[in-house]
Amino acid sequence: MPVTVDLIEAPLMDSFRRSITYLRISVTDKCNLRCVYCMPEAGLTWLHRDELLTYEEIARIVEAGARMGIRSVRITGGEPLVRRDLSRLVALLAAIPGIDDIALSTNGLLLAAQAAELKASGLRRVNISLDTLRSDRFEAIARRPGLDAVLAGIDAAIEADLAPVKINCVVMRGRNDDEIGDFAQLTRTKDLYVRFIEMMPVHENVEQQAAEYLSADDILARVRLHGAVVPVTPSHGNGPARYVGFEGARGAVGVISPLSHDYCERCNRVRLSADGRLKLCLFGDQHVDLRTPLRNGASLEQLGTILHDAMFIKPERHHLRLGETSSRMRAFSEIGG
Repeated sequence: MPVTVDLIEAPLMDSFRRSITYLRISVTDKCNLRCVYCMPEAGLTWLHRDELLTYEEIARIVEAGARMGIRSVRITGGEPLVRRDLSRLVALLAAIPGIDDIALSTNGLLLAAQAAELKASGLRRVNISLDTLRSDRFEAIARRPGLDAVLAGIDAAIEADLAPVKINCVVMRGRNDDEIGDFAQLTRTKDLYVRFIEMMPVHENVEQQAAEYLSADDILARVRLHGAVVPVTPSHGNGPARYVGFEGARGAVGVISPLSHDYCERCNRVRLSADGRLKLCLFGDQHVDLRTPLRNGASLEQLGTILHDAMFIKPERHHLRLGETSSRMRAFSEIGG
């Protein structure tokens, strides 16, 4: 029998003495794009509706987590904006004592129409995935049209003050690496944090990844071709990016390097899947079922005990290597904080 813990005195901490304060919440496994590095063009076998946690169930898990030190949450997918009435979930989360920061990761296709309502409901920040500024390349990479809609979503996010607005760009050698300078230059005149992400190996792209991988160090070298940069410390965020900025720029450039410079030693996060599994590492298979006890009537205290005990199986680090994969991951939007 698990030992019931005092939720006030026992904040979440794993066996490597890392405090867990950040919960990523997937609200759907569906996506309205089919990016070449992320999933097959035909899509995947989607979850049934009754397998998905309801918004109220998600909020109850977050409430239990908030009692144990969870302070920041990020709503992800798949593509979270394809799930209806997402602003209602944001409002539920914003009402939970202890939750200080609510963010969203999205591909931006549906953001322009929802940005203002999401902000009014309590959303503070947004990350938008965008791998190219060219329409033809957008359709080639995402296997769907939509660049204009994403750019409109970025402008709407800035207008709604979902700040800082962050752009996540997966860099692929020979496919979009010649646009590194174009993306970096956006930060000079716009309130944007552009973050370049190393391409990672997942089941759908192992051979492609080995050929198209560009390290964070190489990416930064390309950025420096467009002007001197200095280290920048962002005012908000829980993610693993390292930032630099051009002198006088309104925004900044970041790199996220899960392969060349992993950030496992300072990992502060766990992930709740859309079907109610608490995943202890984005790139691992360790998980704990929360949906079953939740639907069997578990109290907040009992959920807290499950969260506490789950920390003992959180691994010290992932073991991704160039051209290899150890776990299925569907969305690069899961990486950036």
